[in-house]
Amino acid sequence: MKEALMFKGARTILDICVALKPGEQVVILTDMYKEKLGSVLAAAAVERGAEVSMIVMTPRERSGQEPPKPVAEAMKNADVVLLPVSYSVTHTYAVKNAAANGARIVALTEFTEEMLISGGLEADFRELKPLCQKIAAAFSAGNEVRVTSPKGTDLTMDIHGRRGNALYCIVEPGEFSPVPNVEANVSPLEGTTNGRVVVDASVPYLGIGVIDEPIYIDVENGFIAKIEGGRQAEVLRRDLESHNDKNSFNIAELGVGLNPKCKLMGVMLEDEGVLGTAHIGIGTSITLGGNVKAPCHYDLLFWDPKIEVDGKLIVDGKNILV
Repeated sequence: MKEALMFKGARTILDICVALKPGEQVVILTDMYKEKLGSVLAAAAVERGAEVSMIVMTPRERSGQEPPKPVAEAMKNADVVLLPVSYSVTHTYAVKNAAANGARIVALTEFTEEMLISGGLEADFRELKPLCQKIAAAFSAGNEVRVTSPKGTDLTMDIHGRRGNALYCIVEPGEFSPVPNVEANVSPLEGTTNGRVVVDASVPYLGIGVIDEPIYIDVENGFIAKIEGGRQAEVLRRDLESHNDKNSFNIAELGVGLNPKCKLMGVMLEDEGVLGTAHIGIGTSITLGGNVKAPCHYDLLFWDPKIEVDGKLIVDGKNILV
């Protein structure tokens, strides 16, 4: 019975998110922990007349770690790539190269069986698309962003010449989108972000999840300079230091959640879409329009953002003003 309910979500991904056509080459990359999800997606793809290859790889050790070379090659030659994996491979050269070759890519990191049944996947992605595109267009046309929040976030960044990305769970050739997260984001120019981020919603990585005590992050010239707070702040700080790579501390992204069906639960692709949150991405930025490849990419979420582009308020908490 549960698998039958899961098929409904799988069909949404195949019919709405990637508009799968008969005869298309589909690569489903999964690992031992998410193999059941991969099998449901594969069955639904076969039902639609696709040529399906499901690859079960060794789980990655961390988010942002490249998949094996043969897997990357298979992704590059696919029409559609689905990624139900335990650790994110979204911000990798494998995904970047597959997109450059025309693949339509859906990221399903840490997806659960329940997420195929209810939650963010129930949103009307076609209805949310224009709003998401408008915010991305505002980022593309802008020069400077300031983002603040009631708990003390106050950050400025230069986005001149950087593209705004509209991720609304519907992908065309050469595009990728996380599902069911709906967000617009932009990657700031390297070295230009300064101020403070107060993380009070979630860090859906490293087992941190929903925040129980705010994490205070000071940013200087594009890099995290200090992390303070309680237990969860210490987990984040220790992990970033363990990579022995300055780029792990890079400010890679500003994103804003736009999916009214998503709920904060400590799962990345649900949390990052929650309407009324924004997030600062750290580490790798190459898939977002930046130039940094780091050992990781994590997103740090906070509630009730105010986002100004060149002095014009475009986001005020849950209110989108574009």
